[in-house]
Amino acid sequence: MRSLLSRSLLLVPPTSPRPRPRPFSSMAAPRARLRGVVFDMDGTLTVPVIDFAAMYRAVLGDDEYRRLRAESPTGIDILHLIEGWSPERQRTAYDVIADYERQGLDRLQIMPGAAELCSFLDSKKLRRGLITRNMRSAVDLFHQRFGIIFSPALSREFRPYKPDPAPLLHICSSWEVQPSEVMMVGDSLKDDVICGKRAGSFTCLLDQTGRYDASEFDSADLKPDFKVSSLTEVFPLLEANFDLAP
Repeated sequence: MRSLLSRSLLLVPPTSPRPRPRPFSSMAAPRARLRGVVFDMDGTLTVPVIDFAAMYRAVLGDDEYRRLRAESPTGIDILHLIEGWSPERQRTAYDVIADYERQGLDRLQIMPGAAELCSFLDSKKLRRGLITRNMRSAVDLFHQRFGIIFSPALSREFRPYKPDPAPLLHICSSWEVQPSEVMMVGDSLKDDVICGKRAGSFTCLLDQTGRYDASEFDSADLKPDFKVSSLTEVFPLLEANFDLAP
Protein backbone atom coordinates (compact mmCIF):
# COMPACT_ATOMS: atom_id res chain seq x y z
CA MET A 1 0.00 0.00 0.00
CA ARG A 2 2.82 2.34 0.89
CA SER A 3 4.56 1.59 -2.41
CA LEU A 4 1.40 2.36 -4.41
CA LEU A 5 0.91 5.65 -2.59
CA SER A 6 4.52 6.58 -3.18
CA ARG A 7 4.15 5.72 -6.86
CA SER A 8 1.00 7.83 -7.18
CA LEU A 9 2.74 10.77 -5.60
CA LEU A 10 5.52 10.45 -8.11
CA LEU A 11 3.01 10.52 -10.97
CA VAL A 12 1.34 13.75 -9.86
CA PRO A 13 3.25 16.78 -11.20
CA PRO A 14 4.22 19.32 -8.54
CA THR A 15 1.97 22.30 -8.25
CA SER A 16 3.58 25.28 -9.96
CA PRO A 17 2.91 28.83 -8.77
CA ARG A 18 0.15 30.66 -10.66
CA PRO A 19 1.65 33.15 -13.08
CA ARG A 20 1.04 36.74 -12.07
CA PRO A 21 -0.98 38.78 -14.51
CA ARG A 22 1.13 41.23 -16.47
CA PRO A 23 0.14 44.88 -16.47
CA PHE A 24 -1.31 46.14 -19.68
CA SER A 25 1.42 47.67 -21.80
CA SER A 26 0.88 51.36 -22.37
CA MET A 27 2.34 53.57 -25.02
CA ALA A 28 4.26 56.55 -23.71
CA ALA A 29 2.39 59.77 -24.21
CA PRO A 30 3.67 61.63 -27.27
CA ARG A 31 5.98 64.50 -26.46
CA ALA A 32 4.89 68.01 -27.29
CA ARG A 33 6.24 69.45 -30.50
CA LEU A 34 8.58 72.41 -30.14
CA ARG A 35 9.29 74.56 -33.19
CA GLY A 36 10.88 77.67 -31.73
CA VAL A 37 12.34 79.35 -28.65
CA VAL A 38 11.91 83.02 -27.71
CA PHE A 39 14.40 84.64 -25.35
CA ASP A 40 14.51 87.61 -23.06
CA MET A 41 17.74 89.60 -23.46
CA ASP A 42 18.90 91.38 -20.26
CA GLY A 43 19.85 88.77 -17.66
CA THR A 44 19.11 85.91 -20.04
CA LEU A 45 21.12 86.23 -23.26
CA THR A 46 23.35 88.87 -21.68
CA VAL A 47 25.02 89.05 -18.28
CA PRO A 48 23.12 91.45 -15.99
CA VAL A 49 24.91 94.80 -16.02
CA ILE A 50 22.14 97.33 -15.36
CA ASP A 51 21.60 98.24 -11.71
CA PHE A 52 17.81 98.15 -11.86
CA ALA A 53 17.36 99.03 -8.19
CA ALA A 54 19.43 102.19 -8.63
CA MET A 55 17.58 103.01 -11.84
CA TYR A 56 14.18 102.62 -10.17
CA ARG A 57 15.27 104.78 -7.25
CA ALA A 58 16.43 107.46 -9.66
CA VAL A 59 13.04 107.40 -11.41
CA LEU A 60 10.78 107.00 -8.37
CA GLY A 61 12.69 108.42 -5.41
CA ASP A 62 13.74 106.35 -2.40
CA ASP A 63 10.43 106.46 -0.49
CA GLU A 64 8.25 105.51 -3.47
CA TYR A 65 10.69 102.79 -4.49
CA ARG A 66 10.60 101.18 -1.04
CA ARG A 67 6.79 101.35 -0.94
CA LEU A 68 6.33 99.76 -4.34
CA ARG A 69 9.01 97.15 -3.68
CA ALA A 70 7.20 96.07 -0.50
CA GLU A 71 3.91 95.80 -2.38
CA SER A 72 5.36 93.77 -5.26
CA PRO A 73 8.04 91.26 -4.21
CA THR A 74 8.29 89.95 -7.78
CA GLY A 75 9.53 93.33 -8.99
CA ILE A 76 8.38 96.77 -10.08
CA ASP A 77 6.94 97.18 -13.57
CA ILE A 78 8.45 100.59 -14.14
CA LEU A 79 7.40 100.93 -17.79
CA HIS A 80 3.71 100.33 -17.11
CA LEU A 81 3.90 102.61 -14.08
CA ILE A 82 5.34 105.46 -16.13
CA GLU A 83 2.51 105.22 -18.67
CA GLY A 84 0.13 106.74 -16.12
CA TRP A 85 2.28 109.81 -15.54
CA SER A 86 2.08 113.25 -17.12
CA PRO A 87 3.93 113.67 -20.45
CA GLU A 88 6.62 115.85 -18.88
CA ARG A 89 7.26 113.43 -16.04
CA GLN A 90 7.30 110.55 -18.54
CA ARG A 91 10.01 112.23 -20.63
CA THR A 92 12.18 112.75 -17.57
CA ALA A 93 11.74 109.12 -16.50
CA TYR A 94 12.53 107.75 -19.96
CA ASP A 95 15.67 109.90 -20.11
CA VAL A 96 16.87 108.41 -16.81
CA ILE A 97 16.14 104.87 -17.97
CA ALA A 98 17.85 105.40 -21.33
CA ASP A 99 20.93 106.78 -19.56
CA TYR A 100 21.24 103.67 -17.39
CA GLU A 101 20.74 101.47 -20.45
CA ARG A 102 23.45 103.31 -22.42
CA GLN A 103 25.85 102.78 -19.55
CA GLY A 104 24.99 99.09 -19.66
CA LEU A 105 25.80 98.86 -23.38
CA ASP A 106 29.43 99.68 -22.67
CA ARG A 107 29.65 96.55 -20.49
CA LEU A 108 27.49 94.25 -22.64
CA GLN A 109 28.55 90.60 -22.30
CA ILE A 110 26.94 87.47 -23.68
CA MET A 111 25.64 85.01 -21.11
CA PRO A 112 27.68 81.80 -20.71
CA GLY A 113 26.03 79.02 -22.68
CA ALA A 114 24.04 81.36 -24.94
CA ALA A 115 26.15 80.82 -28.07
CA GLU A 116 26.19 77.05 -27.54
CA LEU A 117 22.42 76.98 -27.03
CA CYS A 118 21.88 78.94 -30.24
CA SER A 119 24.15 76.50 -32.11
CA PHE A 120 22.08 73.63 -30.75
CA LEU A 121 18.86 75.28 -31.95
CA ASP A 122 20.44 75.82 -35.36
CA SER A 123 21.39 72.13 -35.54
CA LYS A 124 17.74 71.23 -34.94
CA LYS A 125 16.57 73.93 -37.38
CA LEU A 126 14.47 75.52 -34.64
CA ARG A 127 13.52 79.19 -34.85
CA ARG A 128 14.76 81.68 -32.27
CA GLY A 129 13.29 85.05 -31.39
CA LEU A 130 13.88 87.77 -28.83
CA ILE A 131 11.66 90.01 -26.71
CA THR A 132 13.16 92.70 -24.51
CA ARG A 133 11.93 95.78 -22.69
CA ASN A 134 15.26 97.41 -23.49
CA MET A 135 15.68 99.93 -26.32
CA ARG A 136 16.26 98.99 -29.95
CA SER A 137 19.89 100.12 -29.97
CA ALA A 138 20.67 97.49 -27.32
CA VAL A 139 19.28 94.74 -29.55
CA ASP A 140 21.20 96.04 -32.56
CA LEU A 141 24.43 96.13 -30.55
CA PHE A 142 23.86 92.59 -29.31
CA HIS A 143 23.42 91.32 -32.88
CA GLN A 144 26.46 93.24 -34.08
CA ARG A 145 28.81 92.41 -31.22
CA PHE A 146 28.10 88.69 -30.89
CA GLY A 147 27.03 87.81 -34.44
CA ILE A 148 23.97 85.84 -33.31
CA ILE A 149 20.75 86.98 -34.97
CA PHE A 150 17.28 86.58 -33.50
CA SER A 151 14.27 87.12 -35.71
CA PRO A 152 11.93 88.67 -34.90
CA ALA A 153 13.74 90.67 -32.23
CA LEU A 154 11.28 92.97 -30.48
CA SER A 155 12.40 95.83 -28.23
CA ARG A 156 10.23 98.10 -26.09
CA GLU A 157 9.28 100.11 -29.16
CA PHE A 158 6.85 97.24 -29.83
CA ARG A 159 3.71 97.91 -27.79
CA PRO A 160 2.30 96.49 -25.63
CA TYR A 161 5.40 94.99 -24.09
CA LYS A 162 5.89 92.09 -21.69
CA PRO A 163 4.18 90.77 -19.63
CA ASP A 164 1.41 91.34 -22.17
CA PRO A 165 1.43 88.31 -24.49
CA ALA A 166 1.18 90.49 -27.62
CA PRO A 167 4.90 90.42 -28.57
CA LEU A 168 5.11 86.65 -28.15
CA LEU A 169 1.90 86.12 -30.12
CA HIS A 170 3.29 88.42 -32.83
CA ILE A 171 6.39 86.24 -33.13
CA CYS A 172 4.31 83.06 -33.28
CA SER A 173 2.19 84.59 -36.03
CA SER A 174 5.23 85.64 -38.03
CA TRP A 175 6.65 82.12 -37.70
CA GLU A 176 3.25 80.61 -38.59
CA VAL A 177 3.36 78.32 -35.54
CA GLN A 178 1.03 77.80 -32.60
CA PRO A 179 1.97 79.40 -29.24
CA SER A 180 1.85 75.89 -27.76
CA GLU A 181 4.77 74.98 -30.05
CA VAL A 182 7.02 77.68 -28.61
CA MET A 183 8.96 78.16 -25.38
CA MET A 184 9.63 81.50 -23.67
CA VAL A 185 12.95 81.60 -21.80
CA GLY A 186 13.75 84.45 -19.42
CA ASP A 187 14.99 85.44 -15.97
CA SER A 188 11.86 87.29 -14.80
CA LEU A 189 8.73 85.72 -13.36
CA LYS A 190 6.66 88.87 -13.70
CA ASP A 191 7.71 89.63 -17.29
CA ASP A 192 8.87 86.50 -19.10
CA VAL A 193 6.97 83.70 -17.37
CA ILE A 194 3.70 85.63 -17.22
CA CYS A 195 4.07 86.64 -20.88
CA GLY A 196 4.61 83.03 -21.90
CA LYS A 197 1.75 81.73 -19.79
CA ARG A 198 -0.69 84.31 -21.11
CA ALA A 199 0.27 83.44 -24.69
CA GLY A 200 -0.23 79.71 -24.07
CA SER A 201 3.45 78.82 -24.55
CA PHE A 202 5.86 76.74 -22.52
CA THR A 203 7.96 78.73 -20.08
CA CYS A 204 11.48 78.26 -18.73
CA LEU A 205 12.82 80.43 -15.91
CA LEU A 206 16.55 81.14 -15.70
CA ASP A 207 17.29 81.55 -11.99
CA GLN A 208 21.05 81.62 -11.51
CA THR A 209 21.05 82.46 -7.82
CA GLY A 210 18.00 80.57 -6.54
CA ARG A 211 16.24 83.86 -5.85
CA TYR A 212 12.87 82.46 -6.87
CA ASP A 213 12.99 79.51 -4.46
CA ALA A 214 11.53 81.76 -1.74
CA SER A 215 7.95 81.04 -0.61
CA GLU A 216 6.78 84.49 -1.72
CA PHE A 217 7.00 83.23 -5.31
CA ASP A 218 4.76 80.18 -4.75
CA SER A 219 1.77 81.68 -6.58
CA ALA A 220 0.43 79.37 -9.28
CA ASP A 221 0.49 82.26 -11.75
CA LEU A 222 4.26 82.44 -11.35
CA LYS A 223 5.08 78.75 -11.81
CA PRO A 224 7.18 78.16 -14.93
CA ASP A 225 7.07 74.82 -16.70
CA PHE A 226 10.81 74.47 -16.26
CA LYS A 227 13.49 76.14 -14.14
CA VAL A 228 17.24 76.15 -14.79
CA SER A 229 20.25 77.77 -13.19
CA SER A 230 22.20 78.22 -16.44
CA LEU A 231 21.57 78.25 -20.18
CA THR A 232 23.69 75.11 -20.53
CA GLU A 233 20.84 73.20 -18.86
CA VAL A 234 18.32 74.24 -21.51
CA PHE A 235 19.28 72.06 -24.47
CA PRO A 236 19.32 68.72 -22.58
CA LEU A 237 15.97 69.81 -21.13
CA LEU A 238 14.61 70.39 -24.64
CA GLU A 239 15.88 67.06 -25.91
CA ALA A 240 14.44 65.16 -22.95
CA ASN A 241 10.97 66.70 -23.01
CA PHE A 242 10.08 67.69 -26.57
CA ASP A 243 9.80 66.54 -30.11
CA LEU A 244 12.14 69.07 -31.71
CA ALA A 245 10.78 69.73 -35.15
CA PRO A 246 11.20 72.79 -37.39
